[in-house]
Amino acid sequence: MISRAERIAAAFKWACLAELDAPKPGNVHAFAAGHRMTVDAFIRSADAAAGPLSAEGTRVGVRIDAAVAATFAAVGANTNLGIILLCAPLAAAAECDIAVTDLRPALVKVLRNLDIDDANLAFRAIVRAAPAGLGHSASHDVFNPATVTLLQAMAEAADRDLVARQYATGFADIFDLGLPVLEAAYESGVDPKWATLMTFLAFLSAFPDSHIARKLGAETARAVQSEATEFRRMLDAAEQPEPLLPAFLAWDGALKGKGINPGTSADLTVATLFAHRLRTILPSAHNSD
Repeated sequence: MISRAERIAAAFKWACLAELDAPKPGNVHAFAAGHRMTVDAFIRSADAAAGPLSAEGTRVGVRIDAAVAATFAAVGANTNLGIILLCAPLAAAAECDIAVTDLRPALVKVLRNLDIDDANLAFRAIVRAAPAGLGHSASHDVFNPATVTLLQAMAEAADRDLVARQYATGFADIFDLGLPVLEAAYESGVDPKWATLMTFLAFLSAFPDSHIARKLGAETARAVQSEATEFRRMLDAAEQPEPLLPAFLAWDGALKGKGINPGTSADLTVATLFAHRLRTILPSAHNSD
């Protein structure tokens, strides 16, 4: 029988592959590489990170640190730091003795139980990954030993980083924005890649992407947010999305030509897909062993 950890690992890999299938402008995807990265590197990263991320009974910080280390061993680059930071608590929540339809309160419990060791391990992983724009912070600097829990450190950064914001809000944007858009799209019968793109655009149009802001500044992030709003309206109004593919690929090329990568919106999309899959494939987290 497939173990709980194996189910969680499979859900994570499915989420990563589903995100790659969608023509998300500015990101690496099945229709186009970019930013000196390929789809194959992201596939190998998902395979490498899945085991550590779903290691049963391990703390969130251990999952984060081990998954980032495994990714670097596999591809030698930071392809999935934000994905790992978001999906590690979700994986831990899926182990709680609570029905998976109650994944959200289980996640809140996991977040509240984060400690200073989790923070130190996450800090080490972040420094190893060295995301674009990473610098020193006046408080809770990842280059220094942690003095607060991982949840407290994330709460301090929540106003400038959308991944940190999820920790501080109990993943509110995943559950209140991403999942409703994704699941409504699935129910409408659209091709899964377009459902994923709709989810991505929901995030990118709702917030200035924090990866773009960190690397290229707030003005550029707001400009891309505005473009995403128009593309989202266009996609929502279309009876059939396929004829819009050339327009999305043209925007994709324009963003990549300027070195613009809405990476945080992509990370949030993977986390949404992962949460959806956990709810779908595990009738309960405690009886799937």
